[in-house]
Amino acid sequence: MGQKVNPIGFRLGITKTWNSKWFAKKNYQELLHEDLMIKKYIKQHLGHAGISQIDIERAADQARINIYTAKPGIIIGKRGLEVDKVKKYLQNLTKKQTFINIKEVRYAELDAQLVAENVALQMEKRVAFRRAMKKSVTAAIRLGAKGIKIACAGRLAGAEMARRERYLEGRVPLHTLRADIDYGQAVARTTYGVIGVKVWIYKGEKEVEKEQRDMEAKPSYESRRRESKPPRKERGDSKRAATHADGKKIR
Repeated sequence: MGQKVNPIGFRLGITKTWNSKWFAKKNYQELLHEDLMIKKYIKQHLGHAGISQIDIERAADQARINIYTAKPGIIIGKRGLEVDKVKKYLQNLTKKQTFINIKEVRYAELDAQLVAENVALQMEKRVAFRRAMKKSVTAAIRLGAKGIKIACAGRLAGAEMARRERYLEGRVPLHTLRADIDYGQAVARTTYGVIGVKVWIYKGEKEVEKEQRDMEAKPSYESRRRESKPPRKERGDSKRAATHADGKKIR
C-alpha cells in the first residue's frame, strides 16, 4: 500500500504556510464552508484566467482575498468592472466587507497548479498526453526549475485499461523538509473518461526557521564527547625503544 502525503501539507509551518489565515472558536464550521464557497465561485467563474492559488485572511467582520493568477487583466476587466462584480457577489455571499487583491504569477511554467491545468486542458483538446507532458517538463527546466515530475493516471490515449505514466527530470526530494516543492493537481474530462494530472516542481532549498537552524548547528553529544577526549597516541609509541643507526637497542 502506498502511503502518500501532500507535499504542501507535509511542509506546513516549516517552508509553507496556510491558504486560509484566521482563527475561530465557535463558528469554525460556518467560516470553513464560506471559504470553500468563495474558492468554488472564483474557480468556476474565473478559471479561464489561470488561477494558481486563493488565500483568505479574516479579521473581525472583514475578509481579504488574495488571488494569484497568470492573467490578471482578465480578472480586473475593463476599468475594473469584472473584479467589482466578483467583489459584490462575495460580499452578498459572506455578509462581510470583502477586499480583493490580484497578484500576478510571473512564470506560469514554474507554478505546479498552472502546469497541471495546462496539461489537463491539452488532453481535453485531444493533444497526445506524452507530448503535453514532455513540453511542460522542458519549459520548467529551461526557466530554472531544479526538478519536475508529472504523473498522469486514467484511460490514457483512450486505452481499455487505465494506467499511470510519469515523466521526471532533475531531482524532486519529497522527504527533504527544507526543499521548496510546489504541488498541483488537475482533472482532464475527456470523452473516454477522467484523467488525473499531478505535478511536483522542485525550486531549490529554502531557509528553515531560526530555531531549527540553531538545533542543526548545535553539536551532537557524540561530537562533543569526541572533542573533549585527549588525542589518541599512535600504537606502539610508548613501547618503541630507541635504536642506534646500526639497529642495536640503546639500554
